[in-house]
Parts: sequence; structure tokens; C-alpha cells
Amino acid sequence: MMTFPRRILLAATGLFPQIVTETLYALAVQPGAAGQAFLPTEIHLITTAEGARLARTALLHPDGGQFHALLANYPQLGHPVFDDAHIHQIHNAQGQPLPDIRTPEENACAADAITTLMAQLTHDPQAALHVSIAGGRKTMGFYLGYAFSLFARPQDELSHVLVSSPFESHPEFFFPPATPRRLATRDGQHIDTADATITLARIPVVRLRHGQPQALLDGHASFNQTVATIQKSLEPPHLHIDLRSKQALCGGTPVPLPPALLAWLAWWAHQTLHQRGPQSWRSANAQEFLALYRSVVGMDAEAYEKAALRLQEGMEKEFFEQNNSKLERALKAALGLAATPYLLATSGKRPHTQRSLSLPASAIPCHTSPPPP
Repeated sequence: MMTFPRRILLAATGLFPQIVTETLYALAVQPGAAGQAFLPTEIHLITTAEGARLARTALLHPDGGQFHALLANYPQLGHPVFDDAHIHQIHNAQGQPLPDIRTPEENACAADAITTLMAQLTHDPQAALHVSIAGGRKTMGFYLGYAFSLFARPQDELSHVLVSSPFESHPEFFFPPATPRRLATRDGQHIDTADATITLARIPVVRLRHGQPQALLDGHASFNQTVATIQKSLEPPHLHIDLRSKQALCGGTPVPLPPALLAWLAWWAHQTLHQRGPQSWRSANAQEFLALYRSVVGMDAEAYEKAALRLQEGMEKEFFEQNNSKLERALKAALGLAATPYLLATSGKRPHTQRSLSLPASAIPCHTSPPPP
């Protein structure tokens, strides 16, 4: 973990900004016998407007900010970057910071903000991310953990910090200082910070990042869109191609394809529907493909004329292989893991390799491609 030049601590906070210093202390100062010290180079918070105000006052204020006090008590922490720019506030649909998260609409905004931030922080392959779900409202912790499962790489970790009673949620306790001090409880008792125990519980999760749609990994998909996409990947596959409307739907998800690739996918579906079996470039009927292509763009289109000229002597090996590769890339980019049932399967050995759609004919019930003349 320490081999990564960027080491990021991300936490959700609400009315108790102590979560940040407690987690940082547990990670770097007291990782435990089985743990490895994690010294962040930067710290990020995801929070509400009220949570941001409390974090600035309690953690970052020049006069008594507890983040600065923690670094002064434990010089081994170094100087991780943590300032106002690293406090990410959740906004509503109108772009205003949310004071709290209570309504379904506010929860949706929180989910989208967490998904976007998680995508950003896991984009750098030279960064390791540690995420704490201990703070904020319970829904924030859930969304943070769910987003971690979607984006986490092998170097990333998820945890929850546990603080012993009566120090948990004590307004004056942020970490065990190097020199113990006494704190007063609400009932007038005094407690010694030397007796405080902070435990970091690392949480194993199923990592789903591999094969996710690129729009998700780039942070361009909302939380609901992400969940819907993954849910569709678990449903029985079905392919619908409508050349008249120039649309391909894989499991109900639109897959943007240029006209040539749309016709190419339709050609493969045509082979499956007519039970022609696997095809190679030698057996592929170029005129069938051209007929489908023509129904999409028209026979006077320049692109069609070029393809017709190129294939006038029959299917060309390079054309066949290039279109197969382009189609696979387009399906994976749009569907991620859900693309698997729609990819071409390979059979036979070189130089007699053949391809065919993985889907059975029963999974193409709405294929509307007109048959070649």
C-alpha cells in the first residue's frame, strides 16, 4: 500500500467530524498487529453543508483545529493535504448544498455525488484509496460502501472505525493525544484519554470494477443508472435490432453503433436465426451483409458504395476481422460485463477459426432486419 505515491483517505462525515481523526489515528498510528500503517498523502470528505461547516471548524480551524493537533501529536503522519477544497459537499438538483439528507430526492443526490467522487478518486492507477464508512447518515455509509464495491481496485480498502465507550461521540474526543488528558462526561464524571481504544475494522467486499461500462468508470453515470445496468446484466439476454430506426438493444440497453457495425451485428443475428452455424471470412456471404447495410444507409450513400466496391469479389479477410473487433469493443464499452452474452464466440483452430453469436435464436425474438433480396 505504501508503494503508491498517492494514498487517499475518503470518509463520509456528518455531525461528528471526529471520524476523520479517529480513522486517521487508527490507520497510521495504531493499525494493530495484523494491520499495515497507511499514511495518507491526501484526505477527502463527502458531506452535507452542515457537515462541511463542522469539519472546517473542528478539524481545520487555525485556532484549535483537531486535524492540525493530530499531526502535531504524531509527526510520523507527515503532512497530508487536507483543506477546504477537499471537502466535497452534496448538492441538490438546483446546485445548492444540502443541509441534511432526509428525503428520497436528497438521498438520490447523495448517491450520485458519492458515485461521481468514487469514480474520480479511483481513476488514477498510481493512487491507493482507503474508504471509511463510519461517519454521516446510515444511507451515506451504505452508498459509500456500495460505490466502493463498484469501483474498488486491488489496492483499495474499506473500513469502519470503532471507538470504546464513553469516548464514542464525546464532543471533545478526537483521538488519544500523545500526552493523556482528562475529559468531563455529561454526568459530571471524568475520563482519561489513555483508556480510549480505537479499533479499525477492515471490511472485505466483492469488487465489481472489472468489465463495468466505461461511462460508469468515468463517473458519467448516476447511481440509479449504474444499479440498473448491473441488474440488467443478471437478466436473461435478448437482442433487438431495428434497422429502420437504426437501433440495437442488448437486454433493453441501447448500444450506440455506427451504421456499418449495426448492419454487421444484424448480419450475425441473421446467421443465428437461419441456423447457419459458425462463419469464417471464407464462408461469409458479403452480399447478405451489403443488403442489410443498404437498408440502413441507402444504396446511394458514399459509405455503402465504398463497402460494395471493396466486397464486390466476396468477403475480405481484413474487413471481416476488423468489423468483429470493432463490434466487440463497442459492445464492451456500452455494456461492460453485461456484454458477454452478445459477443462473438470463437471455434476451431487457426487458420480455420470460425465465429458465431453466443446467443441462441430464441434470444433474438424481435429481430426486424429485412432479409436480403
